Amino acid sequence: MAQILTFLGKGGVGRTTIAIAAAKRFVSQGKRVLLAIQEPGPAVGMMLNATLAAEPTQYEPQLDIVQLQAAVLLERSWDEIKQLEAQYLRTPFFKEVYGQELGVLPGMDAALVLNAIREYDASDRYDVIVYDGAGDQATLRLLGMPEVLSWYIRRFRQVFANSDLGKTVVPLLQPIALAVLNVSWTGDIFEQPATQQVNSLLDQGKAALADPNRVAAYLVTTPDEAAIVTAKYLWGAAQQAGLTVGGVVLNQAEAGATLSDQFAPLPVAAVPTQPVNDWQALVDALPDFDTATQMPPPIAVNVAERKVSLFLPGFDRKQVKLTQYGPELTIEAGDQRRNVFLPPELRGKAVTGAKFQDGFLIISF
Repeated sequence: MAQILTFLGKGGVGRTTIAIAAAKRFVSQGKRVLLAIQEPGPAVGMMLNATLAAEPTQYEPQLDIVQLQAAVLLERSWDEIKQLEAQYLRTPFFKEVYGQELGVLPGMDAALVLNAIREYDASDRYDVIVYDGAGDQATLRLLGMPEVLSWYIRRFRQVFANSDLGKTVVPLLQPIALAVLNVSWTGDIFEQPATQQVNSLLDQGKAALADPNRVAAYLVTTPDEAAIVTAKYLWGAAQQAGLTVGGVVLNQAEAGATLSDQFAPLPVAAVPTQPVNDWQALVDALPDFDTATQMPPPIAVNVAERKVSLFLPGFDRKQVKLTQYGPELTIEAGDQRRNVFLPPELRGKAVTGAKFQDGFLIISF
């Protein structure tokens, strides 16, 4: 398993430059590194004086670079789907559709990129994966996808099982399934082998995102006020997605510049403007990327005190909404909703109070 690092910030603040420098920093520490670039154009290749490819290609010793191309990823994923279909269906029907003829629909990119990162992580070829994505809400939704999909599965599973439709349809489907599937199907529709395989992958993704030793982000900003405000917003939004933010890179900073007061308790590393292609000077100015574990976790549950704390910096109490429509808590902030899966001791308990203090939403039961 690899450490996965990404960067968040407003467009034009130098996220890609910082990502390249970070990859070089890890290489200098003797680690095997993959720099995964989502930008489809030629600009990054020009920065590196290299031709980027859709498969990991060695750029220098210990450093591979891959350009994540949605069309290629779709073709590869389609072949995996056909293999699963052949495994579980007696008469596969996707075999006559070829990945080479598929077009990429809006929204596919995130799922394809996340799956590619998962595969590179599982390959054990790399100690670190530096992911240079959009650096905005799209990146946060991508990394938070396992949690969101897990919620859909467990929520609609419960609704379906309790409905008259579910009670009526499932017994009828079982004999049909026996005729068309290569595996026996009994009991819960959501407990079949293919579904269990999906749930296992989602659980792995959630566990990785919750562990700052495995997945972390750093904010990148310039002294520009709009860039600073955007970085603050993405800080809170990252916490809402369950992603730990380990620090701030203040790019293109003047000597002595600091934003420590605005981003406390995050450490801020000021990086002055560097000469073109002077990578070593930039590498030396970067922060210690191993300090993310020292930052407040996105969520902390204290069963003994019957409290749940969510760290939501960058928002005030008017921007945070707490509801309890279903069996889980729903927190809305930063154009994102997060459903908090409570431990058994608190599950089903009514909220007795909530307060917003020093960037924390503290909920009592």
